[in-house]
Amino acid sequence: MINTKKMLKQFNIAVIVVISIYITSCNQQNKSEKLNNLIANQASVFSKDSNSSMALPIEISKNVRSIYQDKNGIYWFGTNASGVYRYDGKTLIQYTIEDGLSDNQVQSIQEDKSGSIWFGTGVFGVSRFDGKTFTTFTNKESLKLANSSFGDWKIEPNDLWFYAGGGVYRSSGSSFAYLPLAESVANSKQSKNAPYSLSRYAVYSILKDKKGNIWFGTQAEGVCCYDGKSFTWFTEKGLAGSAVLGLFEDSKGNIWFGNNGSGLFRYDGKSLTNFTEEKGLDNKEFKISGKSGPGTLARIYSINEDNSGNLWIGTVDAGVWKYDGTNLVNYTTINGLGSNAINLIYKDRNGELWFGTDGDGVFKFNGNYFSKFIIK
Repeated sequence: MINTKKMLKQFNIAVIVVISIYITSCNQQNKSEKLNNLIANQASVFSKDSNSSMALPIEISKNVRSIYQDKNGIYWFGTNASGVYRYDGKTLIQYTIEDGLSDNQVQSIQEDKSGSIWFGTGVFGVSRFDGKTFTTFTNKESLKLANSSFGDWKIEPNDLWFYAGGGVYRSSGSSFAYLPLAESVANSKQSKNAPYSLSRYAVYSILKDKKGNIWFGTQAEGVCCYDGKSFTWFTEKGLAGSAVLGLFEDSKGNIWFGNNGSGLFRYDGKSLTNFTEEKGLDNKEFKISGKSGPGTLARIYSINEDNSGNLWIGTVDAGVWKYDGTNLVNYTTINGLGSNAINLIYKDRNGELWFGTDGDGVFKFNGNYFSKFIIK
């Protein structure tokens, strides 16, 4: 278990040292910016005291990959390389591999019915935090692959699903198993490295829809829908070939797929539409040369919907798009975003949207412009 008091003491000492360095420095760069950067680099734990006369601004991370608000209202911020941060409105605590997390890249965050927080991490790892200790289920010595086959596939109300190199992991509370997506893998002698080795069937996005179906976005095989009995694959219109990083069900029941190259797709239950091509916002140059396309809707990382029914689409090279059912509006650094690379869009329990960027931390949108989220 992390020693919060010890970390807080270390933080206070670090801040004193940082401030001393700052005061005595002869460097002529912007002093306010320098102080903020130094404090952000030193801080592991920050306790916000309402009676304190000095509030120190802290940025959680430059690269945020996941955000989650648990049932107690506590926010969790998963980063690309700095583990995960827990923020209850007063205290910020950082957890890393030193505390038992399986990897410092945290790609997804979920909560089970008992209130434990689960983290899907880099290298296709999965860890659970019960409030005191971390347990990792994907260690090679602990993950049981012997029964990992299509016969083990099922859907239960409280199960959790996680990314894996050749399929998915499923936790039911009483068991944890790796389930391969490719029949050729399932019917052959199972490789012990299959969950950890990247393949065309690697899962990068997961959605459980309102009907209880599970959708999987894969590395190169498009999208798979599992209804508890059978699998349906969607690969046409450019969906297969590039990684599907975003899956979302809107308030009307449409399922949206975000592809890193071919753009945004909409499935209405009957037909699949390449929305990006339909709107003339594709970037054919990307697949040829890898060139980014500002003003395009080709490289989708995240999708969400606000309380007014507007669809928000995060790209890795063209900022954020808002779609109201008729019109598309593009928001970029011109509108206050610190980066045009958007890793995720998360809607909290209050209906507020959070935007995690690759390069400049977390932003929120007030209806007119974006502002950076910094703890003060």
